[in-house]
Amino acid sequence: MTIRGPLANPDFAPFLQRVSDMKPDGLFIFVPSGIGSTLMRQFTERGMDKSGIKLIGSGDVLDDQLIDQIGEVSLGLISAYHYSDAHPSALNQNFKAGFEKANKMRANMMGVGAYDGMALIYQALAKTGGDTDGTKLLEVMKGMAWESPRGPISIDPATRDIVQNIYLRKVEKHDGHLANVEFFTYPNVKDPSK
Repeated sequence: MTIRGPLANPDFAPFLQRVSDMKPDGLFIFVPSGIGSTLMRQFTERGMDKSGIKLIGSGDVLDDQLIDQIGEVSLGLISAYHYSDAHPSALNQNFKAGFEKANKMRANMMGVGAYDGMALIYQALAKTGGDTDGTKLLEVMKGMAWESPRGPISIDPATRDIVQNIYLRKVEKHDGHLANVEFFTYPNVKDPSK
């Protein structure tokens, strides 16, 4: 069942009451990050977190830069996404440290996206010998693969879309702050609409 609420009105009480009355196993939320914190707080205030209803969301609801501000209401929330600043690779730890030093904020999906875009352009220019012709660059990008702070990624040669891991994550306390800790990986996910 789908329940749609207006995003301009951050009072989710009537919608959460409908969910509570239905007693589902879980509630999947898909709202912008800032509004997601309001929904999560209201979910907890109504005791729904103790009712057995699991709160599940898309990863952008729990942006790494906002999760500490969202607070402990997010503990235990499960999400699916392609990046977490808690990703346990050496490359990510180096990226995260450099990003935080340069920007005075936590690394997040936008930062890793920019990092990967620059890595792709750099590698493509290396393959073309510095030739900046757009057609040549796009051609050499097809099928390119590399290790990202988010894990292995590649460019699908047929669609030119990114192929990447999608991680199931759970909000836990990690290294002194709240973090999206990965617990399961769907490897090499292509755009399902193509």
